[in-house]
Amino acid sequence: MDIQIHSNLILKGIQKLIDSSRQRAAIFLNSESTLLYWRVGDYINQQLLTEGRAEYGAKIIATLSQQLTEMYGKGFTYTSLTRMCKVAKCFDAQKIATLSQQLSWSHLIELSAIDNEIKREFFTQLCMLEQWNVRDLRGKANTMLFERTAIASKPEKTIKEALQTLAYDKTLTPELIFKNSYVLNFLNLPNDYSEKELESALINNLQKFIMELGNGFAFVERQKRIPVDSVDYYLDLLFYHRKLKRLIAVDLKLGKFKVKYKAQMELYLRWLQKNEMLEGEEKPLGLLLCSEGNTEHIELLMLDNDEIRVAQYLTQLPSKAWFAEKLQRSLEIAKMNAKDKE
Repeated sequence: MDIQIHSNLILKGIQKLIDSSRQRAAIFLNSESTLLYWRVGDYINQQLLTEGRAEYGAKIIATLSQQLTEMYGKGFTYTSLTRMCKVAKCFDAQKIATLSQQLSWSHLIELSAIDNEIKREFFTQLCMLEQWNVRDLRGKANTMLFERTAIASKPEKTIKEALQTLAYDKTLTPELIFKNSYVLNFLNLPNDYSEKELESALINNLQKFIMELGNGFAFVERQKRIPVDSVDYYLDLLFYHRKLKRLIAVDLKLGKFKVKYKAQMELYLRWLQKNEMLEGEEKPLGLLLCSEGNTEHIELLMLDNDEIRVAQYLTQLPSKAWFAEKLQRSLEIAKMNAKDKE
């Protein structure tokens, strides 16, 4: 089968797409360029699926790249064309019409590199909502943001529903905001640090800490006094989440989670609800940050289904395998709990 003949046939089709698009002044806008690249990729994909062309598709794409570069200059290298094909496989026409209005082509290339469909949708929706640049997107993917987010350990149906709600209503659930692991590798703490030193280091690096907590957090107070029956308790950190419209109580703990921490946090939350919650706000939520993880203990108590979240903080970034193993363990325990309910 003559590769040159098939390349010429495909080339003519692509020429029509490019020439038609270039007749419009909007070609220089991001959305039009994105749509053009998607159409080229989709057209190549469709053509390679016909008449057995797929088996020597790489050679055809290489030939097309040379021809298109001669005609139109930069932008049609072999790598560029393969990326167009990949993006077209990941996003259908309806989806790309929406994404092209909010994300750049570089964003879509990064997103298309995520093979898992649910994970890709998670990053797509949050990227649009929080207006990440490409560097932000790449960094959050590399630090396993999806695997660290509470929603990742939920059933697939629950994740899809949460992402659909986010897409259509722009409404975030706590599961999409809170994480099971927070990476605090910017603190430069000594090996034998205390809770007080941890708190001070977080305050000194407050901007970075808030960035790790996620978009929407606003710092309210440090060592919040909680007076109950003539006894003064002190909450380590108090935040407010603008999108959840809730106060977020954060308590820092060395070592693993202990059951008594739950009762203490419940006291803080009841006091905040009674004395600090304003009209129009939702009930406060609590976040217990522990230096060591004990996933099974937390899952069996089912704290993440309640008003209290428990997470591990990490002063050094572990390997991706570590996050994957932790997520797998959480999924196994969650499935066990689901069976017990049946």
